[in-house]
Amino acid sequence: MGARSRGGTRSLLLLSLHLLCLHSCLRCSVSAAGSGDPYVGVTIGTAVTNLLSPSDLAAFLRAQRITHVRLYDADPRLLSALASSGATAIVGVPNDELLALGSSPATASAWVARRVLPFAAANSTSPGLISAIAVGDEVPTALPSALPILLPAIQSLAAALAAANLSSIPVSTPLPFSIVLEPFPPSQAYFNQSLAKSFLLPLLSHLANTSAPLMLNLYPYYSLMQSSGVVPVDNAMFKPLPPSLEMVDPNTLLHYTNVFDAMLDAVYVALKNLNVSAGIPVLVTETGWPSYGDRKEEPYASKDNANTYNSNLIKHVTEKPGTPMRPGAQASVYIYELFNEDLRPGPASEANWGLFHGNGTPVYLLHVTGKDGFLGNDTTDRTFCIAADDADEKAVQAAMDWACGPGRSDCTAIQPGEGCYEPNDVRSHASFAFNTYYQSQGKAGGSCYFQGAGMVTTTDPSHDSCIFVGR
Repeated sequence: MGARSRGGTRSLLLLSLHLLCLHSCLRCSVSAAGSGDPYVGVTIGTAVTNLLSPSDLAAFLRAQRITHVRLYDADPRLLSALASSGATAIVGVPNDELLALGSSPATASAWVARRVLPFAAANSTSPGLISAIAVGDEVPTALPSALPILLPAIQSLAAALAAANLSSIPVSTPLPFSIVLEPFPPSQAYFNQSLAKSFLLPLLSHLANTSAPLMLNLYPYYSLMQSSGVVPVDNAMFKPLPPSLEMVDPNTLLHYTNVFDAMLDAVYVALKNLNVSAGIPVLVTETGWPSYGDRKEEPYASKDNANTYNSNLIKHVTEKPGTPMRPGAQASVYIYELFNEDLRPGPASEANWGLFHGNGTPVYLLHVTGKDGFLGNDTTDRTFCIAADDADEKAVQAAMDWACGPGRSDCTAIQPGEGCYEPNDVRSHASFAFNTYYQSQGKAGGSCYFQGAGMVTTTDPSHDSCIFVGR
């Protein structure tokens, strides 16, 4: 599964500092993404209670029209099921397997024979199933002691694939964005010099020689979290900004309407500064936004923000605008992640990056109308009433008491043992009560006010077996 630390923070802190300097300046003065069309895929982690069975997962992917997935290992049961899903898969080599593969070409050949050939050989039932091999995950930060054997592992696996007439399957490694220093303005970006000569240049040479992509995990969410308010939240989520708030690179005068494109251009400049061919495509192997987190420590982790980011990301990629430095050259991306991994330790957000719960119930429904049915239906014509994020908890409690009492909302579902009792907290219960009242009033003006404790959202708050009525 890999460490999945989702990018280091140092480069993001530098990004924030440069943004601060850039805004001060503004106040003082008036490769290609690879062959084929860019696509959006999803990552699938398995630290999930009651995860769908492999066969049910394959059916689920078909129903959601998901055609590109990234796995963190090469589970043969899952790959066998995916063969009937119509999806292609990046398969992963966990960090704890790097030593064996990097130390022994024979072990790498055996890994390919066992994990790849049954699903990718010309005589297999699914010759096109495996699209790439991702060796390790964010090794420079997650397991730096393994860095000396990472490239040998990649080379041994690539050689084993070539020997099996499968050189069309590229082999690379997902790197954290923190290897890029001074990322804004993008025109000044460069790779961490301690990694450049010893690791990055040999890696990039191998990628160029084998037509493999540079895999990177990019998270605008963390640039927002580390910016101390300097990065506008709308800029991190692809929302339109007035020209005065757009990021501008003072060296190129290019305007950046979103953080994601600025991060990509920083990578392109860092590659150029190493005199690396622009022909190496960049593949974003992780990006996403958490739908829940600690209210004080992770205030931007919410369903509405996650919905906005991922919906706009899908539109951004499929409309193929590219970046300001490389218009039309749009990188493909994998959204982290398909399911909430409720078994993952760490901050509250760690278990809440998924688009769906493990049983296939949506955490929220993306606004992706017109995107070939990818990942569900648009719900912009449906509205719900929930507890406002910034409302005082005592005010929320009082409003819920009114809704369930004089307001005559049916609050049976939030009683102990009922479908909406969990999570057992004031805001969750109040959201159900508020929405029940709001819908019973035909969504009339003012019916979601609750003295400022309520707010209207287009994101469906339903979860697990708790269904919020929406019209």
